[in-house]
Amino acid sequence: MFLVVAIVVAVAVALAVAAFLLWRRRRPRATDVRRDAPTVPVDAVAGGLEGGLARTRRALGERLAGLFGGGLDAAFWTGLEEALLAADVGVAAAVGIVERVRAAAPADAGAARAALRRELAAVFAGRDRSLALRGDPAVVVVVGVNGSGKTTTIAKLAAQLQQRGLPALLAAADTFRAAATEQLGVWAERLGLEMVAGQQGGDPAAVAFDGLQRARARGKKVVVVDTAGRLHSKHNLMEELGKVVRVLGRDGGEVGEVLLVLDGTTGQNGIAQARAFTAAVGVTGIVLTKLDGTARGGIAVAVERELGIPVKLIGVGERVEDLLLFAPEAFVDALLGGS
Repeated sequence: MFLVVAIVVAVAVALAVAAFLLWRRRRPRATDVRRDAPTVPVDAVAGGLEGGLARTRRALGERLAGLFGGGLDAAFWTGLEEALLAADVGVAAAVGIVERVRAAAPADAGAARAALRRELAAVFAGRDRSLALRGDPAVVVVVGVNGSGKTTTIAKLAAQLQQRGLPALLAAADTFRAAATEQLGVWAERLGLEMVAGQQGGDPAAVAFDGLQRARARGKKVVVVDTAGRLHSKHNLMEELGKVVRVLGRDGGEVGEVLLVLDGTTGQNGIAQARAFTAAVGVTGIVLTKLDGTARGGIAVAVERELGIPVKLIGVGERVEDLLLFAPEAFVDALLGGS
C-alpha cells in the first residue's frame, strides 16, 4: 500500500513539474525590441540613406565641395554657414556649428571637413534611439499632422516589427477621416496585419483601447495606434489626443512610445509642430518622412538641437524597407558624401 501511494505521489509531482515548465515556456513575456529583435545591418542603413538622401547630398555636397576646394578665408566661413542653412539645419545650429569648426583652427580644407563632420555628429550624440517596446503588448502611438505620411509609416513599422518576430496589430483610431481607416486597411490586407477599427465619428480613445484588448487576446507583441492627423495649433484636438494616450495607459497598460511623424519637406515648421505635440502627449521619438523628396535633409539636425527629442526612424521611399532606423554616423556621412 505504501508503495502504491509513493508511486502516485511521484507521478503527481512529475506532472506538476511538467505543467509548470510548459506554462513558463508559453507564458508571454514583456517585449523589448533591443533584446528580441535582430540588429539592422549597418550596410543596409547606409545604403538606404545614400539613395534616400541623394537630393540633400547633391545640394549640400556640391556646395561644400566648392568651398573645400579653396582657402579658409572669410568667404569660406560665410559660404559654409549658407550651405548649412540651405540644407535646413536651422539658423542657431548653423551658426553654432560654424563657430565651433572655426574655433578648432583647421589647417586646411580637409581638416575643416573633418571638424564639420565631428560637429554634425555631436548634435546627435548621447540619445537612446531604440524603440521602447515594453509591456504585454507593447504600445506605440503615432501622431502627426495631415499629409505627413503618418498612415504609411504606421503600416511599414508594424510590418517590420512582424518580420522581426514581434507580431503587431493596428488600431485605426483616426475616426474622423473615413479615408484614413480605408487606407490603413489596404495596407493591413497587403501586409497580412490584423486591424481594429471603429465607426466614423466614434471615440478614438475607445478604438485605441479596443485595439489594446484585442492585441492581448490574440497574443500580439505590439499594438500600433493610428491617430487623426491634426493641426498642432488646434487646442481641442490636441486635448483629445492626450485622452487617447491616457486611456491606453490605464488598466495596466504602458505606452512605450509616442512617435511624431514629421514631413521632412516642411522645413522649420516641423519644429513648431514637435513642440506642440510634445506638450500635449509627451513625444518620445521623431520619424522624419519624405527625405528622398527634399534637398533639406538637415532638418534632422535642427530637430535634435532645438528639441532634444531623438530622431528614431526616417522614411526615404515608398517601400516597406525604406523606413530606416536612424543611424547618426551614417546619416552625417550621407549628408556630406558629395563633398
